[in-house]
Amino acid sequence: MADIDLNHVKALEAEHVLQTYKRAPVVFVRGEGSRLFDSTGRSYLDFISGIGVVVLGHGHPALAQAIRSQAETLIQTSNLYYHPLQGKLAARLAALSGLQRTFFCNSGTEAVEACLKFARRFWFSQGQKDRTAYVALQHGFSGRTMGALSVTANAHYREPFEPLIPGVTFVSPDDPAALDAAVTDKTAAIIAEPIQGEGGVRPLSAEFAAAIERACDRTGCLFIADEVQSGLGRTGDAFYFPALGLTPDLISVGKALGSGVPIGAALISERVATQIFAGDHGSTYGGNLLSTRAALTVLEQLTGTAENVPYQPPAGVIGHVRDMAPVFERALDRLAAEHSIVARTRGVGLMRALELRVDATPVVDGARHAGLLVNRTAETVVRMLPPLTVTAAEIEEAVGILDGVLKDVRVEATT
Repeated sequence: MADIDLNHVKALEAEHVLQTYKRAPVVFVRGEGSRLFDSTGRSYLDFISGIGVVVLGHGHPALAQAIRSQAETLIQTSNLYYHPLQGKLAARLAALSGLQRTFFCNSGTEAVEACLKFARRFWFSQGQKDRTAYVALQHGFSGRTMGALSVTANAHYREPFEPLIPGVTFVSPDDPAALDAAVTDKTAAIIAEPIQGEGGVRPLSAEFAAAIERACDRTGCLFIADEVQSGLGRTGDAFYFPALGLTPDLISVGKALGSGVPIGAALISERVATQIFAGDHGSTYGGNLLSTRAALTVLEQLTGTAENVPYQPPAGVIGHVRDMAPVFERALDRLAAEHSIVARTRGVGLMRALELRVDATPVVDGARHAGLLVNRTAETVVRMLPPLTVTAAEIEEAVGILDGVLKDVRVEATT
């Protein structure tokens, strides 16, 4: 595709595409494993993987074959009828999460919307119509639709669209006492990412997780675990909430579930599911045959089995994540030790970040120019979400590029 011209693509988008994104000046046309190739044929090591989406890497043969086969057979029938794949996928997700029911949608944001609705419906069904409030976390990000945005903390995202859903209280994830004070008998649910992604790759502390459990026990409020970014293998486990001792009533998932094919899901405990009824929510595309076939293939690759059993590592791609996690952690710790511009490293598994003492933009841009794709979040954080199939050699290659870029940025910062 050498005939694709960057300037032409930019001009066409400028004329016809709503300008809601600030895109980097590159056009990608092909991918293979952990690498992307632009319209000039240049190769880039992809350590953002579509923002944590392409967990099997680009062009994965099993996923490509599943998509091709399903597209040739049947893609969409709507939820007016049964098809054979929704139940299979829901059973697999139940085995991995411990939550019995699934509502299928098209993205992580839609999954959050569903969880928020179901939490309110749970209390409405029991006659507690005033139990409508939510408690969310500072630095939290759950999406940009009106409900998900209402529990997203960043004022930059929120203010142009206010008033949002009322009754949302934000507390610091470093202040368990504030959480305890915020949760009352009017709280429908607490929503939290076990690892805050957009907020800077911030894992919740064990102390704060224990505070969530206490608040739920004290008031009976529901807990929504937003595992859209941290779930389905990213941390070296199927989900991260068990590592924190959390027991969610609802879980939002997306991103990794289709490894690039749009699909999201709200996972629901039986306790909550008994209070939700036909017509309470819906989705035209949700759980269509193409997306569920892709997701079944992804879960088979992640867990190393097609059976509906709890995940037992080491196996499949998740087992590989467990092998690569210490390699990644040690390599980033070396960077932090060698570069004073790095304040700290954070993360779990293959969800990692460098927090800098300066704005991260020059590092992200410098890395792209050097052939490495990472991204900036929370202003000073370099976020890294490589495909879960990434190799130790690719990790060392990426860290080597970052080492050179950090040297250049340090020089610029001191001149």
